[in-house]
Amino acid sequence: MKIRFTPIAAAIGLAAGMLMSSGATAADTIKIAVAGPFTGPVTQYGAMVKEGVDTAIEQINAAGGVLGKKLEAVSIDDGCEPKQGPVVANRVVNDEIHYVVGHVCSGATIAATNIYNSEGVVMVTPSATSPAVTDGKNYDMIFRTIGRDDQQGPAAAKFIIEKIKPKNVAILHDKQSYGQGIANSVKTELEKAGIKVALFEGINAGDSDYSAVITKLKTSEADFVYYGGYHPEMGLLLRQGAEQGLKAKFMGPEGVGNPDINAIAGASVEGMLVTLPADFTKDAANAAIVKAFKDKKRDPGGAFQLTAYSALKAIADGIKGAGADDPAKVAAYLHANTIDTPIGKVSWNKQGDLNNFKFDVFTWHKDGSKTVYK
Repeated sequence: MKIRFTPIAAAIGLAAGMLMSSGATAADTIKIAVAGPFTGPVTQYGAMVKEGVDTAIEQINAAGGVLGKKLEAVSIDDGCEPKQGPVVANRVVNDEIHYVVGHVCSGATIAATNIYNSEGVVMVTPSATSPAVTDGKNYDMIFRTIGRDDQQGPAAAKFIIEKIKPKNVAILHDKQSYGQGIANSVKTELEKAGIKVALFEGINAGDSDYSAVITKLKTSEADFVYYGGYHPEMGLLLRQGAEQGLKAKFMGPEGVGNPDINAIAGASVEGMLVTLPADFTKDAANAAIVKAFKDKKRDPGGAFQLTAYSALKAIADGIKGAGADDPAKVAAYLHANTIDTPIGKVSWNKQGDLNNFKFDVFTWHKDGSKTVYK
């Protein structure tokens, strides 16, 4: 029997064909959530991670994808807020996304990890350094491509002890998981070495006037200040300290290492010290990756671009190594193998922390550039 297609039937058939095509396309795509602050005061860190993920995905897809499938990034905003961590995690689960690069901030990461682990989602954070992300959790699905505060803190303290040799140190923090955690780590290491901590105090993130704490810094006669937290507060501390005649040198963790601090601190940012992941852009093996960033007018030299690229590559290599888009098998593969990434050959211990990671100390300059401290 010959079937005659009416215009309506043809339209229905076309629509059905489009739906089938769309379904086939979706089946050929592996979605990876990028969870971090895309709104709020530290959106720059979310942008750094997104640049790293996008560059990695573009290169992997251009080379044929993973197991014949293309990778697709899905950005989800948590505003760097702990209360948004579970909201984002539940969305990832409900959307049936099996892999996450993020979260970016430690507080939001800590709040989300239990959901990911219990729901079988592989999460690799390129930036959350708090030990509380993994300590004592017995997680199988949670990984990092950055070191921990109890690696970064001792590195900063060792530098202070051996290079700065201050008379009195003041330590400030922002009362949050990341900032307070690394401040405590630095304090512990300094006191072990007999360095006097003249002032240890928290400030309120988001305040616009730190005159009272600057007065305390001057009264303490501290000649060196370590601040645990992010760049907006550090920028204000530097600027307001200079305005009030504070002569102490400042140092902070990677959370202060953001070019936007220059707009806040002005010329007073010159000479700020910061611990950051080693500058992996200088590794000749990364020349093609660095070029790929620059070709897209992206900066590969920020705090988290290459750790984020490495997180995405770890997931992609884990899928390839497992031979299946199966997050449980991917996690098992990552635990058992070493992955070649722009930050070096990485491997993880039982709780998902890197076995090795290098932090360097940089001097920050008023033009936004940084140089390794010598």
